[in-house]
Order: sequence, then structure tokens, then C-alpha cells
Amino acid sequence: MMNLNKIAVLLALWCTVLSISAQGPGPGRERIKTLKVAYLTEQLSLSSKEAQNFWPVYNAHEEKMDEFRIQERRQFGGHFADLSAITDDEAEKLLSKFIDLQVKKREMESEYLTNLKGVLSAKKIIKLFKAEDGFKKKLLQQYRRRRNGQ
Repeated sequence: MMNLNKIAVLLALWCTVLSISAQGPGPGRERIKTLKVAYLTEQLSLSSKEAQNFWPVYNAHEEKMDEFRIQERRQFGGHFADLSAITDDEAEKLLSKFIDLQVKKREMESEYLTNLKGVLSAKKIIKLFKAEDGFKKKLLQQYRRRRNGQ
């Protein structure tokens, strides 16, 4: 059972997320990252030593994944918009590039997991995945509520 302090922290966190999501891109993005750090720290109950070792690994992986997503959008974003104009040969080349990027992504994920295992227990790694999903779901819920005017 959660104590009142944890409930208060989580409530304050989500109220802040609500106010940030209305601000659009830019500084709001950084504030969401800050909220994510606080949320993950709370959910994982990281000791100071764990946090000291965990955050550099986590942040490096997040930067790599951001770069990967940018590269993916650059290479494929415009190509999928009008498929009627693409030839079979172009589609084959595009698919091959896409597969190569997915293989690289899986390699990055595997490396990340190996690095995490050096700093966190298996149980905390699983908690991390669950906490990341929880954070994404909460942000999506808040976005949908705001979009629908609730």
C-alpha cells in the first residue's frame, strides 16, 4: 500500500504533466523529461549508488534512441506518404534499408540490456520497463483528455 507522501508526489507529478502538455514543444519537452526522471526514480526506488550508475546508462541509451528515431523519420517519413509513386525496385531498396535499421535497433537494445544488468538487478530492470510504459500511458491519457476538452 502506498503511503500518503508517495501519493502526493505522484499527484503533483501528474498535475505538472497536465500543465506541460498544453505548452507544446520546446521547454515543455525538457520538463517532461525531468518529470520522467522523477517518476522512474520513485517507481524504481533507486538507492543513491544505483542512481549514480543507472542514469548515465539510461541517458546514453535515450540519446541513441532519439538519434535512431530521427534517422528513421528522415529515411522513411516522406517515402510512405505517397506509395502510388514508388516503383517496386524503390520499394525493395526502402524495405532493405528499413530492415537494416531495425537490426541496428535490436542490437542497441541488446547492448542497453547488457549495460543495465551491470547496474541494476533483474527485478529492477523489469520494474523499469513497467514504469516507462506507465509513464507513457499517463502522458497519453493526459494528452487525450486535453484534446477532448476534459
